[in-house]
Amino acid sequence: MAPMGDNVVVPNINLEKLLSMKGGKGEGSYANNSQAQALHARSMLHLLEEALDSVHLSSPEVPFVVVDLGCSCGNNTIYIVDVIIKHVVKRYESLGYEPPEFSAFFSDLPSNDFNTLFQLLPPLANNGGSSMEECLASNGHRSYFAAGVPGSFYRRLFPARSIDVFHSAFSLHWLSQMPESVLDRRSTAYNKGRVFIHGASESTAAAYKKQFQTDLAEFLRARSIEMKRGGSMFLVCLGRTSVDPTDQGGAGLLFGTHFQDAWDDLVQEDLISAEKRDNFNIPVYAPSLQDFKEVVEADGSFTINKLEIFKGGSPLVVSRPDDASEVGRALANSCRSVSGVLVDAHIGDKLSEELFLRVANRGTSHAKELLEQLQFFHIVASLSFA
Repeated sequence: MAPMGDNVVVPNINLEKLLSMKGGKGEGSYANNSQAQALHARSMLHLLEEALDSVHLSSPEVPFVVVDLGCSCGNNTIYIVDVIIKHVVKRYESLGYEPPEFSAFFSDLPSNDFNTLFQLLPPLANNGGSSMEECLASNGHRSYFAAGVPGSFYRRLFPARSIDVFHSAFSLHWLSQMPESVLDRRSTAYNKGRVFIHGASESTAAAYKKQFQTDLAEFLRARSIEMKRGGSMFLVCLGRTSVDPTDQGGAGLLFGTHFQDAWDDLVQEDLISAEKRDNFNIPVYAPSLQDFKEVVEADGSFTINKLEIFKGGSPLVVSRPDDASEVGRALANSCRSVSGVLVDAHIGDKLSEELFLRVANRGTSHAKELLEQLQFFHIVASLSFA
């Protein structure tokens, strides 16, 4: 998508065609900037395993099917699928059964870098018709059949009653689209002067919240058809502890402070118009427990086995915390790995480079407070059929 002239009002871009974490293996790529997500996921493994203990085990003749929704293109998804399968195998063995064959579906939007993901997949242990047990015993190999499934998880992706376990981490806070009213200059929800909901007006916040709840309802509706009766769903997304939706917590600090200021720098330096900035918004909403719970209860298909706020820690991974410029670069890379594709599409590669340089510079001069204050909270939900 070429950068547009500044006098053009950018339409609400089709996020489904465009949104992805930064692909490849470069400095700003998701594959190289998802260590924090890995640490946060590992700290929640006991909750995932608890959810897996409630999954109904079918006869070992029937393949066991696991799905990771919003898998992205790093090692985290492979690690999690491995954890799930090993835990389920242990359950079968403790009951004295041979484990079944396993199938794992890695699903994300079509724009996801599936090539990088597939290159990271370990080889299948099953050479020459060996048993699943031999597969499971061979280290450095995978014990499951793998496939990629492109499409939005806000719609149907799988046949009815075909999935045993749905897992989704760090994805459900992404909206399916920006609410129209937030981009409409005539609307009270128009997010003038801002690129994120953090610190925005009440009507902007209400529009973001409504979009999040509409999306989550669609997500649950689709999964309620696809999941097997005794299946389980484990969901993790950015959350917030504040009742006020304009206080987005860690996401607010990531996108509502130095990133916001960097956009303002580009406007002040006449590199882009104010209108160009105002037409860009980060399509992320960190819900409160209440926001999330309302949707699950209104849908009515699922029982909430667990719903809590979990302290995830900082998204910044730095080896030398006392090196301010490394902290600044980590902030820029963290923003870029998740929003770079959208920024590139909105202002073009050259201006995108300028923007993230300014994010890094601003991060460098606020390194100490970033390390102290930038903390993510996650909503963790374990659901099964009501």
